[in-house]
Amino acid sequence: MNARTQVFELTVEGRQVEEVAHSLFHTLLFHRALGKFHYKQEASYSVGTIGYEDVDCDFIDLTYVKCASDKLDERLQREVRSFYEMICNDNSTSGQISLEFFQKKKPRWPFPSECIPWEIWTIKVNIVVLNNEHEKQIYREKIGEVLAEKILFIAEAMNRHDYVPKMPNQSELDLVFDTSFTDVQPYLFRISCQTSGPSNASVGTTVRKLLKDTLAL
Repeated sequence: MNARTQVFELTVEGRQVEEVAHSLFHTLLFHRALGKFHYKQEASYSVGTIGYEDVDCDFIDLTYVKCASDKLDERLQREVRSFYEMICNDNSTSGQISLEFFQKKKPRWPFPSECIPWEIWTIKVNIVVLNNEHEKQIYREKIGEVLAEKILFIAEAMNRHDYVPKMPNQSELDLVFDTSFTDVQPYLFRISCQTSGPSNASVGTTVRKLLKDTLAL
C-alpha cells in the first residue's frame, strides 16, 4: 500500500518554526483522533467525546484548534522542540518535520509487527532573518494567511473518501490506534525530522519579493 503524502513548504522566522509545526500538526491530529473506545463485546463499542481548545499564536496572526489533551500536547511539544533545537544547534537555514500515520500488521512469530504508513504530512521550513520590526509585522500577518489556507486545505482533505484503517475489534485496537492517552485516541503516529544547510535558492531574495508584493497590495 502506498501512503498518501503531502508537503507544505514555508519560509519563516526562526521564532515561528514551532508555531508553524504546532498549528498544522495539531490540526491534523484533531482530525485524526477519536474519543476513547469502550468495548461491550469484541466487535461492539461506543466512542467517547473529545474536548477541544483554541490556541492563539504569539509570533503569527493565527488562532487554531487542538484536542484538549495535555499528554498529546506534551508529546507534540517535545517532538517539535527537538526539531527546533536541531535547527539551532546545526545552525541550519532549513529543515523538515514529518507526521506519519501508520498501522501495524499483526505479528507472526518470530517476526515483530510491521508498521505500514498510510498517510504522511511533511513541513519544510526555510529560515529567514528579517531586518526590522516593520518587516516582522508584515511577515507575521502573511504567514498567518498562508497557514490559514493550509489548515483549510487539511479540513477539505479530511472530507475526502480516502483510505483510513477500518475500525478494529478490541483485540486489534493497538494495531490501529495509540491507546496510551487517557482522554483521546489518535491513529498510530510518529514524528521524524531532519535539517539541512543553506539551499541553492536565495531565501533572502524570496522574502524581499514577498514583502514587496505585500506592501504593493
